[in-house]
Amino acid sequence: MEKHRCGWCVGDPLYEAYHDTEWGVPVKDDDLLFEFLTLETFQAGLSWITVLRKRDNFRKAFDQFDYKKIATYKQPKIDALLENPGIIRNKLKVHATVSNAVAFMEIQKEFGSFSNYIWGFVDGSPIKNTLENYRHAPATTPISDAISKDLKKRGFKFVGSTVVYAHMQATGMVNDHEIHCFRYHEV
Repeated sequence: MEKHRCGWCVGDPLYEAYHDTEWGVPVKDDDLLFEFLTLETFQAGLSWITVLRKRDNFRKAFDQFDYKKIATYKQPKIDALLENPGIIRNKLKVHATVSNAVAFMEIQKEFGSFSNYIWGFVDGSPIKNTLENYRHAPATTPISDAISKDLKKRGFKFVGSTVVYAHMQATGMVNDHEIHCFRYHEV
């Protein structure tokens, strides 16, 4: 029997696998939270499938998203990234990734982990929405607005409310699976 999935992923095997195994699963691991946040910043203005298809290239190029290493990147490494055809070569986003890594570690110092910080905005538990159709999901919410504003205040770049809400969806802070999707009750 065919499983019912959210309409946004149907028809592309990579999208379906991502939907079935990752999207909307609560993530509390700082390493993975940084990876998702970085990928979401590169996605800004593009489609998620574009980033997803380049995810392995991003992992290799950005030292497996090791934010401690990324925070120390100097111009030669940045230049190499901007020459890498396997990733999205946006100068501002590459520079933002480096400065975001520094800001990420500052949040860890203050809150014990980035997870403690970000999940604090939803009191540690996912918000469970009841969407009949994925097209009814909001692009932003008052919570994503607040997170975006606070991240920017802390020096993050490319973290507008839309990017933050997509991050919340991806990392399970909000469950926006369609109510008829087989994953809705699983995550």
